[in-house]
Amino acid sequence: MGDATKGPVWIPDVLGDEFAQRTLPLGTDDEGELVATLVRALPERTAWQRLSGDRRPLADTDVLYVHGWSDYFFQKRLARFWTGRGARFFALDLRKYGRSLRPHQTPGYIGDLAQYDQDIAAALAAMQEGAGAVGRRLVLLGHSTGGLILSLWAARHPGAASAVILNSPWLEFQLPRFTRETITPLVGLGAKYRPLDRAPQVDLGYYTRAQQEAADPADPMDVNLAWRPAQTMAVHAGWLHAILAGHATVAAGLAIAAPVCVLLSARSAVPTVWSDELTRADTVLVVDDIARAALKIGPSVTIERIDGALHDVFLSRHDAREEAYARLGFWVDGWAAADRAARVRATA
Repeated sequence: MGDATKGPVWIPDVLGDEFAQRTLPLGTDDEGELVATLVRALPERTAWQRLSGDRRPLADTDVLYVHGWSDYFFQKRLARFWTGRGARFFALDLRKYGRSLRPHQTPGYIGDLAQYDQDIAAALAAMQEGAGAVGRRLVLLGHSTGGLILSLWAARHPGAASAVILNSPWLEFQLPRFTRETITPLVGLGAKYRPLDRAPQVDLGYYTRAQQEAADPADPMDVNLAWRPAQTMAVHAGWLHAILAGHATVAAGLAIAAPVCVLLSARSAVPTVWSDELTRADTVLVVDDIARAALKIGPSVTIERIDGALHDVFLSRHDAREEAYARLGFWVDGWAAADRAARVRATA
């Protein structure tokens, strides 16, 4: 296993001056060298804040973002949402994704979601370097598959996260639960004997088109199509088995003690034929199923349904995007104030 604390120093990131990246060595697997990549954005502080202390509500908080399937981190405004409140923002490109993808690797492939514990541990170790970095609050922020990964991680690491925020988390398969339970043994056999077998490509590219149609000129994004292809990366039997196992774990119930906020579109749409409806709905997940599944991950779960939102609510049309940020801000500000008050009471 690689030691992240001895990896390369922080270097400029592809997103520009506000951002830096660091490679996190993870050792090797059957395909060769493994790395993850941590991207950071740090809050700007005035001279007065540096001298007298930063009193912003999240000055004692670190945020760790994990992307979804066939994706990577590129959302500058999302980082600025947090740094503007004083938080240190970090985003993790998992092994075989985005900045971490190497030519010898099968994009996005993993056989067990728990293997990402190594990526997350390396990220947290790098985040905690330096004076004053230990003892800060940790907010987990995951999109889609990243939401599933972080939910499972938080359940396996009780007390590690102070809050969990999930952007359209992939907590259940896009088929009835009975169908998932029926196909899981068949997928398991394929994963055991031919894990790299590919499923047919069913993505017609409409989700990517919907994002392009919904693009907000006030929030421009430059997407690397090699890291986030117009049609999703190939689905392999071993990877699908890992996802279904994660869904089964969620269905059995998690016990995340930290407060959880789940952001979802108000409705889903099936992307079989292009229409403008696809620019105002989640075309990836069945959001009603995700809302029900979310109630099983912990005792304190807030579900925010956003009319007109896409699968990534922060890539929606202008009005839905602004609503997503407003809902997130309302929840975060309330959580931060309540958490701070509870800490004061605990030390009184």
